[in-house]
Amino acid sequence: MMTRLRNDLVLDKWQKGEKANSHTGALSTDGRHLFSYNMKIGHRADSGVCVLGDFTSPGGEFKSQTTSCHVGKARIFANHTMHPVVFRKSFPFPEYR
Repeated sequence: MMTRLRNDLVLDKWQKGEKANSHTGALSTDGRHLFSYNMKIGHRADSGVCVLGDFTSPGGEFKSQTTSCHVGKARIFANHTMHPVVFRKSFPFPEYR
């Protein structure tokens, strides 16, 4: 069983390409994809570059307050932030896993 971590530690693991889950399970990564409530919000390329979809109200696609908080915290760990439409087209993945 995987240890559940604080959100900032989950984001650090995503940046490093490692698996992690938050203490509530709402934020998780398989080392490549970053999920908020099972919706993909981030992608880590083979090169190590981390790209985040801006799933916030100002970003154009608000999902929930918690997802907005996850995106806000993940900005510090991401190399790039994209509009949600561009993000989904660039890094296709079923909305829910």
